[in-house]
Amino acid sequence: MAETEIRVDPFPTHPDLDRLWQAAWGHPGPRDPQAILSRSLVHLGAYSGSQLVGFVNVAWDGGIHAFLLDPCVDPGHRRLGLGTQLVRRAAEMASDRGALWLHVDFEPHLAGFYRACGFRPTEAGLMRLVAGL
Repeated sequence: MAETEIRVDPFPTHPDLDRLWQAAWGHPGPRDPQAILSRSLVHLGAYSGSQLVGFVNVAWDGGIHAFLLDPCVDPGHRRLGLGTQLVRRAAEMASDRGALWLHVDFEPHLAGFYRACGFRPTEAGLMRLVAGL
């Protein structure tokens, strides 16, 4: 397996994103990913060679709140820490770009994963990005 590279704001092609969504979730991705990603605070793609094998998007309110969306990893690349790397790097980038809080919603069976990524339990899934404010 080729080494995996995480790229910041790679703007993956629609077919590449669809292939990953189909593999990860069994359904097509967004109809117009470029429109979504052009408004994101940051998005990350994980590539094995030229193949997109992981993805996460961070939307935001234009201020201090950011929202983790669409984290996914190709089934052939799971259980290697790639999902955790993507989420942690997304949090770092969101902080670097001015967000103070990172929100996430998730299903109960994913609570351990998000806790391991640094989220603390709340009703909304909230992460403090900047200490002391």
